[in-house]
Amino acid sequence: MPSLNFASDNIAGASQPVLDAIVAANAGPMPAYGADPITTGLTTRFSELFEREVEVVLVATGTAANALALASVLSPWGLCLCHEEAHIIDDECGAPEFFTAGAKLLGLQGNGAKIDPRSVAEAVDRLPRHEKQMPAELVSISQATECGLVYGIEEIAALGEVAHARGVKLHMDGARFANALVRLGCSPADMTWRSGVDILSFGGTKNGCLAAEAVIVFDPDLAGTLRRRRKRSGHTLSKGRLLSAQFEGYLAGGHWLDNARHANAMAERLAAGVKALPGARLAWPTEANEVFAILPRGIDEALRRAGAVYHPWSDRSLPAGEALGPDEVLVRLVTAFTTTQDSVDGFLNAARSGA
Repeated sequence: MPSLNFASDNIAGASQPVLDAIVAANAGPMPAYGADPITTGLTTRFSELFEREVEVVLVATGTAANALALASVLSPWGLCLCHEEAHIIDDECGAPEFFTAGAKLLGLQGNGAKIDPRSVAEAVDRLPRHEKQMPAELVSISQATECGLVYGIEEIAALGEVAHARGVKLHMDGARFANALVRLGCSPADMTWRSGVDILSFGGTKNGCLAAEAVIVFDPDLAGTLRRRRKRSGHTLSKGRLLSAQFEGYLAGGHWLDNARHANAMAERLAAGVKALPGARLAWPTEANEVFAILPRGIDEALRRAGAVYHPWSDRSLPAGEALGPDEVLVRLVTAFTTTQDSVDGFLNAARSGA
């Protein structure tokens, strides 16, 4: 029976090329703490990928990547603007505040968990310039957002322009970077530094890695303390080659993009099926590998009886004029590089039994 588990892309294991790269790196002795040739070679690999020299700092978790990235920009009295449902403000147990020694996050509203240049400009401009007020120092966006939407190149560039005009840096939480990239069909450079991104949390774990994330620094001024911050926080792995090897297998031959294309295609198939269910609709367009469905309660109950696994979702960022009815639920369905057509079709068949 196909799996009906659409709870997260984190439920998938590591892909075979990633596992093969780990096994290959495991053979024989190599220098520790990132001095091995695999790790040192990754800087060149990422520089080629982003078409410029970059600083690369590897960690094992997305929370560490985000918190360290923010800490490299924010002073303890600084302010980071993000969406009110952003992962950094809603799902990381205060890690950014902890790693920055006291900086704050200011949540902004926006449809589909997106923030726009006007709301950023208004939020920064209305802040008092008195010493009693924390100054804005960073804007952070999620790509893709917590509601599955993808910022277009023009949207990122507009946010970068507004931020930089006010002396504020731009961070991208790219936990689903690959899924957003293949959706836009652009280059990694176009989606980041060419559009004004100063620092990036580059995710691999959700898309085929075992546990591998990278902080990619485009602004050289931000790289100075990053490695010491990583060590001080306990995120410098002694056997760093086994972390770096994951990215070697992940990036080789465009494997990371193939994984993301498959996950996105499965999400599109799932979204099309959901839209065809009686009384069901999508809360937001499906632009990456997440489907946000508004379902009649009867369909939700039928799916649960069939063993389907997924999470209810917040309706705080629904589009204007959209609202849940008394007999409706909003749920998140996530596909992964391991999701099969049989799983998608099995889920839809179970849903039709409750229609």
